[in-house]
Amino acid sequence: MKTSAPSDGTQLVHVGRQPIFDVHGDVVAYELLFRGSMDAVSAGRQDTYATSTVMVNAFTEFGIREVAGDRLCFINLTREFLVGDLTLPFGPEQVVLEVLETVRMDDEVVAGITALAERGYRIALDDFVWGSGHEVLFGLASYVKLDLLDGDLSRLDEVVAACREHPGINIVAERLETEEQLAIADRYGMELRQGYALSHPQVLTVASLSPSRLRRLELVAALSDSEPDLQRIVSIIASDPPLSLRVLRASNSVAAGHANRVSSVRQAVVMVGLPSIRQWALLMVLDDAGATSEEHMLGVLTRARLCENIATWFGASSDGAFMAGVISGVAQLLKLAPESMIDQFPLAPTIVAALAEGTGRLGRVLRAVDSYENGEFGSFDLAGQYMDAVRWSTQALSHARLAAA
Repeated sequence: MKTSAPSDGTQLVHVGRQPIFDVHGDVVAYELLFRGSMDAVSAGRQDTYATSTVMVNAFTEFGIREVAGDRLCFINLTREFLVGDLTLPFGPEQVVLEVLETVRMDDEVVAGITALAERGYRIALDDFVWGSGHEVLFGLASYVKLDLLDGDLSRLDEVVAACREHPGINIVAERLETEEQLAIADRYGMELRQGYALSHPQVLTVASLSPSRLRRLELVAALSDSEPDLQRIVSIIASDPPLSLRVLRASNSVAAGHANRVSSVRQAVVMVGLPSIRQWALLMVLDDAGATSEEHMLGVLTRARLCENIATWFGASSDGAFMAGVISGVAQLLKLAPESMIDQFPLAPTIVAALAEGTGRLGRVLRAVDSYENGEFGSFDLAGQYMDAVRWSTQALSHARLAAA
């Protein structure tokens, strides 16, 4: 969920995380939680909306490295994701998929979870209760979470013994709130622990812009074509700054561990891949946030287009200039230093240097645009290029409205 701040066109985006510890007290993972505000004590909901919001916020608003570093992330899944009605837009490398205790076991669910496990996803059984039917998943599960606060401890011996018949299962003692519960976890040799006795959930908050609802719907439509037009898709994403940033953050998780760095929106789209872009777009539609102020979008788009228009004057890449304009423009809107956003994206060194130090050819582009926007016209007359940028930006937003009408 996002809390609006209409005075400057931004909003606050939240995601909760609760550490999961090993027996030595080291944090080895986080459970990601839906939170609707900075001071929310509990999630309040565990439905598809909540799951979609957690995924979108964690991976495309913050960036998964910002949320968890290199640790695993436990994410609750509803039936829609487990059976494949909604597709996961990320790979299995850093996530553990939690099967909620409220999910009724049937052949379709078991088949869906089996397919996920075969694709390399780790499976956790949340709030496991013996006799619920979830024990059929023991052969697929990597984690079984046991509620030591409100769970039925009378059958704990039986449950732990059943888990130990599967060497691949680690037991997570959850909802630990007392020393007595910690002692139970020790007595049974439960490998991981989670609960208020160790750490309360933390709510991470960041200022954000939401992609226009119209633009998201247009993107979903473009991606749904039998033969998607890559250029049209890139154009839709490039003309919506927050949507561009989300795609860049998604590409950052794809780029982890690789030498690839992106220098254009098109390159980021290709890196993520159209199937994943489609999945993220669908989740963004579910993550039903209010539209961002058109005035603020127009300002960022105009800046990006102006950077693109004058790039050749400095021998810089026009695509790279557009991207640098988007990131620096959004940073201004969020009242952040551009260099503070660099780690969220897998940017080419030339763009990093321009944003962080104002150096290189792209740095000269940004400085020229900054001077013009501040009324310091200097050696360059950008009036013509600026008017073109305003016309282009206005048309881009107008086309978005028409396409979604």
